[in-house]
Amino acid sequence: MSKIHAVVLAAGQGTRMKSKLYKVLHPVCGKPMVQHVVDTLASMRVEDVVVVVGHGADTVQATLGERVAYALQKEQLGTAHAVQQAASFLQAKEGTTFILYGDVPLLSEETLTALLHFHEDQKAAATVLTAVLPDPTGYGRIVRNDSGEVMEIVEHKDASDEVRAIKEINTGIYCFDNQKLWNALVQVKNDNVQGEYYVTDCIGILRQAGEKVVAFEAADPDETMGVNDRAQLSEAEAYMRKRIAVRHMKNGVSIIDPLSTYIEADVTIGSDTILQPGTYLRRGTTIGSDCVIGPQADLSNTKVADGVTISYSVLVDAKVDEQATVGPFAYVRPGTEIGPQTKIGDFVELKNAKIGKGTKIPHLSYVGDAEIGEGVNIGCGTITVNYDGAVKHKTVVQDGSFIGCNTNLVAPVTVGKNAYVAAGSTINQDVPDDALAIARERQVNKPGYANKLPRKSKKE
Repeated sequence: MSKIHAVVLAAGQGTRMKSKLYKVLHPVCGKPMVQHVVDTLASMRVEDVVVVVGHGADTVQATLGERVAYALQKEQLGTAHAVQQAASFLQAKEGTTFILYGDVPLLSEETLTALLHFHEDQKAAATVLTAVLPDPTGYGRIVRNDSGEVMEIVEHKDASDEVRAIKEINTGIYCFDNQKLWNALVQVKNDNVQGEYYVTDCIGILRQAGEKVVAFEAADPDETMGVNDRAQLSEAEAYMRKRIAVRHMKNGVSIIDPLSTYIEADVTIGSDTILQPGTYLRRGTTIGSDCVIGPQADLSNTKVADGVTISYSVLVDAKVDEQATVGPFAYVRPGTEIGPQTKIGDFVELKNAKIGKGTKIPHLSYVGDAEIGEGVNIGCGTITVNYDGAVKHKTVVQDGSFIGCNTNLVAPVTVGKNAYVAAGSTINQDVPDDALAIARERQVNKPGYANKLPRKSKKE
């Protein structure tokens, strides 16, 4: 196989999106559209990828980083003009070049690989990726000869009734012999109503030169969908979400209701895990095997080990070890590490906390900037008082300790091993190992005093 190159056109402003965000940076399943394209090319080990940028060039470069080259199209003068901006990177090279678009995020590695192999097997100068549509209105039609080669691409407005009856359309995606592409590009004219230079004209130029031009039909026309407005963005999102869900189900994940389950790109899930309805797994999240996630679980950039159960909870930038349970209604914030066989219950909030093996925080507690050991029991209503208005301080509760209900642990403070803290205490000094700490006012009862207090009459 020859060396493979790619030009990704991503310079259009995308005014129909009606957005401050540059069009190709709008996300589909949590990843910017242009990044889907570049990641697919990376998985194919394409040697040179040149992204042609214009509007929003800085933000595109900040998103994609240094793994691709960038060419700037200062004026928007058509697709051929955009490709020509990559001349300094590709013009002298041999091999095959893809021409792709940053707003066509659904193209799969399988489709592009099949297109590439067909192009090279045919020894063609150019191969057009086509699609057959039930209603091809508005698209350029592919006119083939008896041998199946492409004779011309006729735009809908210029087509006769006979040509309009053709349902095979040009997707605008191509494979070119790289040297023949650049030879054709210099011959493209802008003698059209728009005064622009179009890559489509390269097809006619190559045909006139006696070169072989062929077409490869995409198995799934939806993959070639371009995104120009918010409605098409939602269609692309739905398509990719379905594709992601199917891939996980084929790999042994049970998704009870795929229509109400949202899995973003690059999420990994182990076999025999069950995703309940309302689950949202965002980018950077990994789920182990034999887990139950949901209902209504929202995980972002969270690492979940095997055998974990999470329900009705939000986890962000966190880690959950094997056999732990989280929820319902827990909020696990960045920097938290939940140890194996732990229990994090309802209305518990954790932030930048390390929770040891077998520890229980069953309900109604806040644990922040803390290190909780193994086998600890945190009673209902416990709060780590970690912020003094200027600095966050750390709380340490060592192995085997018991923290009674409605306890305030005023950091910095350490509760030793196997210690007890009595319910209702406010602890602002360290508690030694094996000690019982009681920090509350002694109860005083005053007989009959309640009768001296003003009361509303029963009539009121």
